[in-house]
Amino acid sequence: MAAVLPMRTAAETALIERYHTEKATLPGAAEARAVAFARFEKAGLPSKRVESWHYTDLRNILREVAPAAGETQALSALDFENLPHRFVIANGRLAEGSAPEGVEVLPLSEALKAGRAAIGAAMGEAIDSVVDLNTALCRDGLFLSVKGDATLHLAFAEFVEDRRSVMPRIIAEVAPGASLTLIESHTGPEGIAYQKNSVVELLIGDGAKVEHIRLNAGGDKALMLSTLAAKIGAEAELTSLNFTTGGEISRHQSFITYAGENAKLRLNGATMLKGRQHCDNTLVVDHAVPHGESRELFRSVIDGEAQGVFQGKIIVRPHAQKTDGQMASNALLLSDEAAMSNKPELEIFADDVVCAHGATCGALDDNQLFYLMARGLPRVEAEALLVEAFIDEALDAITHDGVREALARRVSDWMRARKES
Repeated sequence: MAAVLPMRTAAETALIERYHTEKATLPGAAEARAVAFARFEKAGLPSKRVESWHYTDLRNILREVAPAAGETQALSALDFENLPHRFVIANGRLAEGSAPEGVEVLPLSEALKAGRAAIGAAMGEAIDSVVDLNTALCRDGLFLSVKGDATLHLAFAEFVEDRRSVMPRIIAEVAPGASLTLIESHTGPEGIAYQKNSVVELLIGDGAKVEHIRLNAGGDKALMLSTLAAKIGAEAELTSLNFTTGGEISRHQSFITYAGENAKLRLNGATMLKGRQHCDNTLVVDHAVPHGESRELFRSVIDGEAQGVFQGKIIVRPHAQKTDGQMASNALLLSDEAAMSNKPELEIFADDVVCAHGATCGALDDNQLFYLMARGLPRVEAEALLVEAFIDEALDAITHDGVREALARRVSDWMRARKES
């Protein structure tokens, strides 16, 4: 019997052809790339038939693959005050930056060629076609080795004049007992439908502490796919916040694996959408060992005809007793046309655990609005005050005062722009 070959879209065909054309020139990790490509070639782009991609049908969305963006000199990139160590990643490649003491920073291409970086090591048992695509085709990014205490800002910026694609990857190894605050900012041009597929891997040693903050302020026509994969050692702590206001279509997915006991995770999200934006926040937290604690809090504010998605899954393995996992997704709809899809899940195979999830979706509270307006606030200012308070709870995860204040100003600016439109 002849083998049944799947029908491929034009985009899938182009991606497969790109790999075969470029694989001889891709830096290092040939075996890992080949394995990832084989999985992608078999599965193709994820469609709504894939449960975890049901609300974001990438196979239908991505009709054409943009040519890869070329090298460029850094022109300008977002900056935060009081962050002395900034690395600008222009079109997926390191353009400038200086490392503090106790941190080694290499272009990922060099680290892969030298065998310093283990690509995919933080993914655990998770398999995802978009991550496989990045593994197979990524050319550059950064490799970080952190052995002390450091705060780093990775300023990703796309400098393109027409539709292009970028696939950067960051691999950060945080030594036992070390501390890292890692801030990502993603910006790009307005009016250009560029495509981005970025992956950050965090390998967190025993007793280490990592705070990870990601800002998606991409262009209004951009397709932005991003993944955080983390493996957390014993007694280690990870705090992560993904804040999204940019991109026409975006998806941020997190794959977190507990590799040691008594580890703690705080995973937050803040999303503000307008127009016809679509943003998907998807996470899988894998409690693979006992005595793990996780807290997930996602807040979404949706206006216009925008659509938000939250999919969260907590897995508790059979031997992962004494697990404590709590997950919540809350959405505010500011218009009748706005939409939100919530899908929280628990997969519990142990019997001595404390786990719960919850989801809410609704409009601003009329009683709270009345209370504020009765004290002299115009309706638009009362709405802004309530929205800012709603989002601020997710931002509370950030311990760096300057970054937290900068993101809070973005919330205020978003509400001000809504008032003026």
